[in-house]
Amino acid sequence: MSDSILHFADELMSSWWIYLALWGFAALDGFFPAIPSETLVVTAGVFAASTGEPNLYAVIVVASIGAFIGDHVSYALGRGAGGRLLDRVKPGTKRHAAVQWARRSLEERGGLVLVVARYVPGGRTVVTLTMGSVRYPLRSFTPFAALAAASWGAYCTLVGFIGGKAFEDNPLKGVVLGIGLALAVTLVVELVRHRLRRRKPQAQVEPQLMEAGER
Repeated sequence: MSDSILHFADELMSSWWIYLALWGFAALDGFFPAIPSETLVVTAGVFAASTGEPNLYAVIVVASIGAFIGDHVSYALGRGAGGRLLDRVKPGTKRHAAVQWARRSLEERGGLVLVVARYVPGGRTVVTLTMGSVRYPLRSFTPFAALAAASWGAYCTLVGFIGGKAFEDNPLKGVVLGIGLALAVTLVVELVRHRLRRRKPQAQVEPQLMEAGER
């Protein structure tokens, strides 16, 4: 079974169709998060290390361009009906919490939040929709989208490349390692974000307590 999967994957990765798939998956993921674009890019990075195909640099470039285009599509949707859709998200749900985080982070960090959102599950789509809905200037959005797309494309490809180098004789194990590394980075980002969110209310309460004590 594993041999047949490996044979199919090897044929796919050695075909020029893989570049079209990478571009399409990365673009669609910008406004349809169910698309496993990260997994495909990591897998391409693994095979680039173990078999030499597809080309490592081409994977980075194609995935980055796809992500860049996808972000702009999501931004355009946000400028249309996206704002109304986000306002209708049911309070108390994870999606509502994500929308609130995106709006709050956009106010605090501006366009830089788009780069951070790349490593937050579901964060990319919510942030780009939000930036469109609040009419964040396109001339400012585009450079941050380019930075986020390029960093994501390089990160996913190189994570896969590391997995592929660790298991050059068994690309399937390399894929597992690469995806595991990507999930580990996502987990770390979520833990840091959670700790910062818990510490912020405390930092706001302490000055109030000090003022009350002085009275």
